[in-house]
Amino acid sequence: MDRIRGKRPVALWVKLAASGIVVAIGQTIVHQDSEIGGVLGLLALALLAALVVARPVVRRHGPSRIALAAAAFYALVLIDDPNPLALLLFMTAVSLATLLPQRRFGHALLWLPRLAWHALTAVPRPWRDLAWSGAARTRRGGAGGIRMAATMLVVPVLGGAVFLTLFANANPVIGTAFAHVALPHLGTVVWRTLFAAIVLIATWATLRPRLPVTVIGDRMGGGRGRADIGIASLILSLATFNAIFAVQNVLDIAFLWSGAALPAGVTLAEYAHRGAYALIVTALLAALFVLVALRPGGAGFASRPVRVVVAAWIGQNLLLVASSALRLFDYIDAYSMTTLRLASLLWMALVATGLVLILWRLLRARSATWLINANALAAALVLSGASAIDLGATAAAWNARVAIERGRAGPRLDLCYLGQLGSSGLTALATLERHARSASLRDRIAYLRANTQGDMRTIQTDWRSWTGRNARRLASVAGQQAVAKRIPGWRDCDGVIHPAPARSAAAAPPAPTARLTKDAER
Repeated sequence: MDRIRGKRPVALWVKLAASGIVVAIGQTIVHQDSEIGGVLGLLALALLAALVVARPVVRRHGPSRIALAAAAFYALVLIDDPNPLALLLFMTAVSLATLLPQRRFGHALLWLPRLAWHALTAVPRPWRDLAWSGAARTRRGGAGGIRMAATMLVVPVLGGAVFLTLFANANPVIGTAFAHVALPHLGTVVWRTLFAAIVLIATWATLRPRLPVTVIGDRMGGGRGRADIGIASLILSLATFNAIFAVQNVLDIAFLWSGAALPAGVTLAEYAHRGAYALIVTALLAALFVLVALRPGGAGFASRPVRVVVAAWIGQNLLLVASSALRLFDYIDAYSMTTLRLASLLWMALVATGLVLILWRLLRARSATWLINANALAAALVLSGASAIDLGATAAAWNARVAIERGRAGPRLDLCYLGQLGSSGLTALATLERHARSASLRDRIAYLRANTQGDMRTIQTDWRSWTGRNARRLASVAGQQAVAKRIPGWRDCDGVIHPAPARSAAAAPPAPTARLTKDAER
């Protein structure tokens, strides 16, 4: 599989050794009793190094080198701040690096089923290769490989275990010696075995990739056998769509962009919230219609009037997306920023980018492959940024800045949300604590900040849970060590104090007896 340009393939034992090293590193740096921190990035770098050493073809293949560089970037992100998105992008980049030498890239959609097949077949791949190795050795007249060795060990191991058990019951010396042997907890054995199996499967699938022989046709944008929509029907449809979209856009211009008064019974927050997400779905459906009805080479694409009307409709869709973003900004202005709302803004920007690319394809007669790859690149850039930037910390910083600048005139400060963000909310809490004017508010924020800071400091003391991002956050608030005042009672998620209920005279504890007093004096 690794033979290219006359190079000899890498021996199987090299890949076995590389996989064993990666598994050993994973067993050393990851522990079930510790949170997984930056060590996950170290494990990712180890897998990447194993791929480069055991599959030299990826070093000589240009597209694979690009995928390797992307995987190295995501591994560094995992060291700084491990998160599921960065891990998913890392595994995608590593899979692309190992699979690209077997197929030309084509366009991005072709790789969705290939990557899915690569992931689905990863689990049985080590056992299939083990069976293949044993069968090959048997055909060559060898000892039967690893399976033969395992067969030879069954009787000695099981028989020795039986005899040791009998001797331990019959001989107190042997029984005492076995009693002092500390065996690992069953749950620990199961956890470490499962983790080792996951690392082995991921590593082996990377070093021994297999793609199906079937070819996925690239017929998008010009394939035969598709029925064209008639020019008359297409123009009528587009005219209808433009008229409907014009009504929606005129209303948005009147109420959102110009600030006109809304009808009685409709608030700006309600108007903004109800349409922010639904209109994005409308824009996506419009983009899908353009892709299906106006592919290069079709009758509609060749008609200049149709192209003009489509360009106008795409322009209306862009205005629709801008209005959706404005609706969401108005809602944020009234109810504060959250991670989901920030991610929604990024999604809207990605939809707008896709519409611009569709328009560019229409005007410049670009191919479907160009459009797919351009959109895939835009999505990859947005996802890469989202994996490297803490959206929760960004939302918290936004809320803190608005609260400091606008005070009571701004949206209500949701301290519960900032506390629930964990380490992502630490810097924002520390900033709010420094700027709080009210002593009670400062005490509430100090309580949340101290709890978060203490939890983070405890986690950072374990090198397996350490992350670079949390280290920088703790360093930035190192001077704020004061803890909120302690009083009887309990605090809510926003730091509000709930005093302990006063005890009535009937419920007062009995006076201590002389014996209790004497014991207390002791």
